[in-house]
Amino acid sequence: MLEGPGFLVSRELPSSCEHESKWIYNTFCVIEFSNRKRRLEDGGGISLRKSPKSSDVIEREETMQGFCDLSLSQANRPDNQGHGGDQSDTSSFIHQIGRDMSINCLLRCSRSDYGLIASLNRSFRSLIRSGELYRLRRQMGIIEHWVYFSCTLLEWDAFDPIRLQWMHLPRMTSNECFMCSDKESLAVGTELLVFGKEIRSHVIYRYSILTNSWSLGTGMNEPRCLFGSASLGEIAIVAGGCDPEGNILRSAELYNSDTGTWETLPSMNKPRKMCSGVFMDGKFYVIGGIGVGNPNLLTCGEVYDLETRSWREIPNMFPARNIEAGATETPATAKAPPLLAVVKNELYAAYHAEKEVRKYDKARNLWVTVGRLPERAVSMNGWGLAFRACGDRLIVIGGPRALGGGMIEVNAWVPDQGPPQWSLLASKHSGSFVYNCAVMGC
Repeated sequence: MLEGPGFLVSRELPSSCEHESKWIYNTFCVIEFSNRKRRLEDGGGISLRKSPKSSDVIEREETMQGFCDLSLSQANRPDNQGHGGDQSDTSSFIHQIGRDMSINCLLRCSRSDYGLIASLNRSFRSLIRSGELYRLRRQMGIIEHWVYFSCTLLEWDAFDPIRLQWMHLPRMTSNECFMCSDKESLAVGTELLVFGKEIRSHVIYRYSILTNSWSLGTGMNEPRCLFGSASLGEIAIVAGGCDPEGNILRSAELYNSDTGTWETLPSMNKPRKMCSGVFMDGKFYVIGGIGVGNPNLLTCGEVYDLETRSWREIPNMFPARNIEAGATETPATAKAPPLLAVVKNELYAAYHAEKEVRKYDKARNLWVTVGRLPERAVSMNGWGLAFRACGDRLIVIGGPRALGGGMIEVNAWVPDQGPPQWSLLASKHSGSFVYNCAVMGC
């Protein structure tokens, strides 16, 4: 991959070096024009607009013209096909190469730049907000994973682990009942869904990266909380949980973010709440949880096959915890759901009590210790600690607690044959208790 300060383009291009030079140049043009407009709109930009003949503007125009001439020379383009910065043709975006090539350039930009690109004009903004770029990226296998988490009620932050940037989302607009209720979160497609309860009913708040705003999402066919969930591209599955009367469920539903609709799936073999869900090998797994009439954690798991639309129970799949001699066992209802993550179709679990990471052996249906969790990542019976897959890395979000505040830390490890070697990607002063966390890949 070619990666620079303002663009990200693939070297795996379908044509000749001529096309490669066009891609690189025009991707540069898009970001450069975007950065130029952003600078004009900042505090010092007013004088530049009033004095368009200033030396800074003339120098920048000459620089851009130099890049244009260089690109035309490299690509042997005719002189009568216009200039790379022409924004008048709204159907082409970048006039000289047409709409399709323009979109191919934008697909290879980092999605960190999409906000700037959308500020160019209404045509670019409409393209970004339509979601078309993300659908095409998904088809081409271009995926960037961002981590979304909440350490303060109704406040959400995003973290880009590639550029190591923090972003603050708009504050959620909801009542105090929702703020204090049990909440689950799920990232699917270009949406972040937050599930909770208002005064009389369950509700879903939906954050869209296309508009950078919150709205009410479509409710499930059977409202629930404390369920297991996971996403795969534009779809997600939720299973189990509790209904508004507190009954433990075995039903499941599939959400499609492209259509914004819920589909009822066949029910699981066992009802369970406070369970965890993951996708592995293209199938949806539900692990752990509490069943009906049994205060202890369920040791079985279940797997749903999307092709056969059927569930299969897996005995003794839950990673049993080791209890030290003389220690008092914590009630199951006080424990967090299993902390699970899948990287490259391999399942990992964070054992918060032992501060260990274990890997699931599919063939033998057992868990093998691979190493330690980051030492400064603490939790309360598993609550307040995020353990997620982020592309080809495992991510742990948490940190030490202190009176009056704390520190949030993001640690990452790329699983290999050796024990975990955690890298501290970033840290900042924040509440160190992670209420909710989700990873969005698009």
